Amino acid sequence: MLLAIDIGNTNITLGVFDGNKPVATWRIATGVHRMADEYASLLLDMFDRRDISPSQIKEAVMCSVVPPLITVFEEVCHRYLGISPLVVQAGVKTGVRILLDNPREVGPDRVVNAAAAHHLYGGPVIVIDLGTAITFDTVSKEGDYLGGAIAPGIAIATEALFNRTAMLPRVELVRPKKAIGKNTVTAMQSGIVFGYVALIEGMVKRICRELKGEAKIIATGGYAELLARETSVIQEVNPDLTLIGLRLIYELNRS
Repeated sequence: MLLAIDIGNTNITLGVFDGNKPVATWRIATGVHRMADEYASLLLDMFDRRDISPSQIKEAVMCSVVPPLITVFEEVCHRYLGISPLVVQAGVKTGVRILLDNPREVGPDRVVNAAAAHHLYGGPVIVIDLGTAITFDTVSKEGDYLGGAIAPGIAIATEALFNRTAMLPRVELVRPKKAIGKNTVTAMQSGIVFGYVALIEGMVKRICRELKGEAKIIATGGYAELLARETSVIQEVNPDLTLIGLRLIYELNRS
């Protein structure tokens, strides 16, 4: 079995693959101050609850946008699983040609998403990752990573309203019944949820205009389901896209 680890700024997503299919996935909070033993304890408990033995994990692959946690999870894999994980970074084959001014600038998770999206959906394809940040990643028909856009994530925006204003409360991120809020909470929910839907629709329209044609639109990330329900622009939600990309990249570098 293969363990795939996607370390994000807010959440860490993990998945175990038996062949091509994920047999179990988990999401835990990112904690830069957690020690390897703490993460190992969480991991082994999750394995146990899904009847997965650590000895069944023969391979591992990871990507991280939190550099200090790379060595932490390498230690977890070494000490508790007896394996050395493949870390997606410069020099690792991804199957995607990165057409940016400086290819080393792009986050590994974005490259992994691009690789998975092209493999699963062909191209051109736009991947919208709705996590700590919202990223729009564009892949050509030929599988080239063309670049994209980055915006503050929905949770960041919500917290900013609460922290930087004197009278606005912290609100639950749910769909309001109407765009015209009748109180402060529903007004904030409208502005956040429907406002981000408008952001997505506007960005997709602009990117497709630059592509001079239509593209498949795929969403992933923690808020993908919430926002996808409010727009026809998003054609598919794939919560396991990054984990699938990690598996594909591992297979590409296996030989």
